[in-house]
Amino acid sequence: MAESALITGATSGIGAEFAEQLAARGDDVVLVARDVARLKERCRHLEERYGVDASYLEADLSTREDTDRVAERLSDPDRPIGMLVNNAGYGLLTKFADSTVDDEQSNLDVLVTAPMRLAHAAIGPMLSRGHGRIVNIASVAAYTPRGTYGAHKAWLVSFSRWANIEYAHRGVGMTAVCPGFVRTDFHPRMDARTDNIPGWMWLPVDRLVREGLADVDAGKAVSIPSKRFTVLAALARNAPASIVAKAARKGREPKTTRL
Repeated sequence: MAESALITGATSGIGAEFAEQLAARGDDVVLVARDVARLKERCRHLEERYGVDASYLEADLSTREDTDRVAERLSDPDRPIGMLVNNAGYGLLTKFADSTVDDEQSNLDVLVTAPMRLAHAAIGPMLSRGHGRIVNIASVAAYTPRGTYGAHKAWLVSFSRWANIEYAHRGVGMTAVCPGFVRTDFHPRMDARTDNIPGWMWLPVDRLVREGLADVDAGKAVSIPSKRFTVLAALARNAPASIVAKAARKGREPKTTRL
């Protein structure tokens, strides 16, 4: 029975590139996002270009009802999922004390609760079949003091490390892919400054996904694409927290802010 890859947040950015590269190697895909028009367009593109089967689920992963619908698809024994890519996410520009608790809760639900619930739905069937991969899109922010966003991503890294140890010997692996600054619409959608980020720190999205998938296929628990961000993540783990926190603020400032 043919297996598919299910990708959340699949209509743009990193999620769209995962769908593109997985379809290019012949994988059928199930795309999850909120915008039906963009989902249909993306599915049509993948089917016409690569000859794969591309289907979609409209879902808002900040809600339990929609998350549970995606979970049901992941656990469907008649339509097996061989790879889950937990990619959907967004950032908040406001600091924790200035955000509403509902905004913080919604962000937590999308970045942590939904990936946890979807991983739980996927892993049982994968273990029964004796193979499968779960990919959690984390961030190098996981290694920095960067508010709740960094904390959410740190959870994904810790969870992936543990699960890969726990289940890899049974054929099911989990990888946290940790991007740095990537050329997508992530920052423009937040209306965040990017002019204070040096050009050398940006990574093309196709390279990020290509290197991330290579690490997933190699069974690694954590993938930090590019040597530059591997080094920066190592420095972040060992440098004084105050210095790391100051550097980590880049990319989380409103465009109206000037230093």
